[in-house]
Amino acid sequence: MSRPAAPGPGEEETLPKLLTEVALPDLAATGRLARALAAALRAGDLLVLTGELGAGKTTFTRALGKALGVRGSVISPTFVLARIHPNDPDGPRPGGPDLVHVDAYRLGSVEEVDDLDLEATQDRAVTVVEWGRGLVEHLAESRLELTLERATGEAAPMVEGDEDVEDPRRARLEAFGPRWTGQAGRDLARRLESGPRDQ
Repeated sequence: MSRPAAPGPGEEETLPKLLTEVALPDLAATGRLARALAAALRAGDLLVLTGELGAGKTTFTRALGKALGVRGSVISPTFVLARIHPNDPDGPRPGGPDLVHVDAYRLGSVEEVDDLDLEATQDRAVTVVEWGRGLVEHLAESRLELTLERATGEAAPMVEGDEDVEDPRRARLEAFGPRWTGQAGRDLARRLESGPRDQ
């Protein structure tokens, strides 16, 4: 399932700024990318994840949640559509943002997204939306879009729930809007280039 990005009526979509395109040969590399991104995220930020089934969207979000210091383990919100993971005051980032994790796969319209009332948590959370392209752009003036791709075809058969399998992925991170086209975007690009080490 893939949806084209579509600006709302009367809106003009800004051109994306490519921040990085990187190989993710294993789960450790996914964790490094998540930690580098988490260090730059703050409450109010919107991250849209795109990729086919098994591309690693939930795995990435789990690593991001750990880096943000939220309580408990991040699991797929497929059946509940959205989960709030509160910041852990005893974790690595006390006082940091909560994580709102949304799976928009079964949503077919902006109105259905609005029914989730995500705006109610935006001032205290980083919002991550899987399958959100074309549906959630109206939620924030600026956003990041992370596209994850895995090997396809006979060399990489897809089995339900196997996105944690250690096969190579590629990640492409693009930025939209004023939050990321200025200094914050340049700082994030540098952070992604240098990247945190394994922890």
